[in-house]
Amino acid sequence: MKLENKVVIITGAGSGIGAATAKLFGTHGATVVVSDINLEKAKKIVSQIKKGGGTALAIKTDVTEFEEVESLIVTTVKEYGRLDVMINNAGIGGKQQLKTADHTHDDWHTVIAVNQTGVFYCMKVALKQMLAQGHGSMVNVASLAGLKASGNNLSYSASKFAVVGMTKSAALEYGRKNIRINAVCPGYTQSALLDQLLSVSPGMGDKLKRFIPMGRFGEANEIAEAICWLASENSKFITGQTITLDGGTSL
Repeated sequence: MKLENKVVIITGAGSGIGAATAKLFGTHGATVVVSDINLEKAKKIVSQIKKGGGTALAIKTDVTEFEEVESLIVTTVKEYGRLDVMINNAGIGGKQQLKTADHTHDDWHTVIAVNQTGVFYCMKVALKQMLAQGHGSMVNVASLAGLKASGNNLSYSASKFAVVGMTKSAALEYGRKNIRINAVCPGYTQSALLDQLLSVSPGMGDKLKRFIPMGRFGEANEIAEAICWLASENSKFITGQTITLDGGTSL
């Protein structure tokens, strides 16, 4: 993939899909800004990238705080001169799996703040920089739950449907400005979010796998491959798309 010397920011890059994506960008010669609310986790990923011969920088960012998002991008541009790729990956799930009438206010506001408002903040600031420099590529991490119904999961589903909508709307707006915006929609993927879901009841893992034609959960590095491809010059005629990586679940 054509990613060498690209300056890339990845939010939520301290673990899971974000960490796998950061390390994969590093192996392809990109300069990676590893952003996470947990600075120690971000530094660990940076260390791994550097050990592999890559270039990386850790920056602590809470994507629900607009000023912190601005600082993330300003610091990146000050350090490296530009922002070629923005990966909006930071996301959380609700603490409880409840039907809509029982869905807690806390879960609603917290999940929407990170998964939807946080992506909006990052898109808004990154797009201004990309417009100023005349180019850019962005990949938003949505979910299969942003494409089809997901019971007992209202705030998460709502936020991910929003990410898909924001991706398509912004891609339409900036297509003539040499800025591409796409999204990936992972299904059940090995991550902290999946661990939380599996903890709901014994045997949940086997139950979920019965809905996956490939009979297994996805791996973070498999999602990372799609993200890097969408961000690269190899997909330069693709914008406004959602790529579903779910082992066939949506079928």
